Amino acid sequence: MDTTRRNVLKGLGGALTLPMLEASTRQAQAAGSKDTPTRLLVVGNPLGAHPEHFFPADFGKSFTLSPTLRSLDWVKDRMTVISHTDHGMVNGHGREISFLNGVLPANAAAYPEKNMSVDQVMARHTSGMVRYSSVNAALERGIRMNWTANGTELEPFTDPQKLFDHLFLNLSADEKRIRRELIERNGSILDAVGGQFASLKQRASQSDKQRLEQYATAVRELEGSFADRKSWVDRDKPKFDVSEHFRDYEVTVENRYNAIFDMITYAFQTDMTRVATVGFPNELKYTDIDGVTRSYHGCTHNGQNEDIIAELVAIESFQIAQLSRCLKKLDSIKEPNAEGTMLDHTMVLFGSGMGYGGTHSNRNLPIMVIGGGFKHLGHVDARNASGTNMPLCNLYVTMLQRFGVERDKFNTSTGSFEMGWA
Repeated sequence: MDTTRRNVLKGLGGALTLPMLEASTRQAQAAGSKDTPTRLLVVGNPLGAHPEHFFPADFGKSFTLSPTLRSLDWVKDRMTVISHTDHGMVNGHGREISFLNGVLPANAAAYPEKNMSVDQVMARHTSGMVRYSSVNAALERGIRMNWTANGTELEPFTDPQKLFDHLFLNLSADEKRIRRELIERNGSILDAVGGQFASLKQRASQSDKQRLEQYATAVRELEGSFADRKSWVDRDKPKFDVSEHFRDYEVTVENRYNAIFDMITYAFQTDMTRVATVGFPNELKYTDIDGVTRSYHGCTHNGQNEDIIAELVAIESFQIAQLSRCLKKLDSIKEPNAEGTMLDHTMVLFGSGMGYGGTHSNRNLPIMVIGGGFKHLGHVDARNASGTNMPLCNLYVTMLQRFGVERDKFNTSTGSFEMGWA
């Protein structure tokens, strides 16, 4: 192993194996080429951002970073901040769950993907190529970003230790045997259900057929999931040590998120997954951050009090600083089979399904994209000639295409977001 790579691995904080050699071989076999995979990392919050501090004051590639985004100065030429994009929903709480799909569960039947979130569309695309189709983490429940094709919310890992166990703890021989038996038993049950389903569908009404088709989608995904899981049971996971964070991870929000982001970075590096999401929930306490005395949610109800707004901006700046630290990790890792770094091959999306929690606005969502090999545009005004905000799903169409998913529409999209890639 070369010196540069050894230093990078040590920088991740642990005693590591040589996973990229095996992962690169698997990846090349799965893709039929030596192309480096494109990855997705979504970092989101449910309460938006204070607009005057988040959005830059000027547009174009040479824009001036806003106060909240200052920690991203080093990556400014590889980011695009998008103003005036949303999902076209009325203001109020409850709409923020549409961040990654553009539709609410009650309205999902009208769309081909129902309310499946864009990260899960990409995760489905990688099924069988990686150990985990996606990894979802937050320090508390409440972010509600991830939705399957049958409208089920995917709950994130909320304990960094449990996320570590999930990603890096190997099963014993007996546990592997039990897991194989369980997978085989569940697979046979699905086969039986599939036969009953076909018979039932022939006699169903039109509305019931729609419900059954939604169920069938879930069954097909489960069948694929069981098949994929069986192939991974006997493959050992890569080793990773995040003890430097776990020593006091219960004390500070920062250390706990450091652990989460580092684990996801290493999961990307070893090709355990290509899709990950990290959430900053609305009721999370940030009182270990200098100057913050209130809850995150409490700071959004600030009555335009400058002192409380300052606390809110401190929290939002902290979120961006955590993201910036993760981006630096990704940018420190050289891709073994391609030019550039892991950041150059990872689409990083930051945003929210709410524009600003202080007014419960669901317009002008705080959205930015970093890395991913895009030809970045700086700060963009996404309104059309008539002043109408761009559907956020237009951006998702472009990101899906960049990920390798061939499509020209996603839920409420009216086109794509014009941002090319190398």
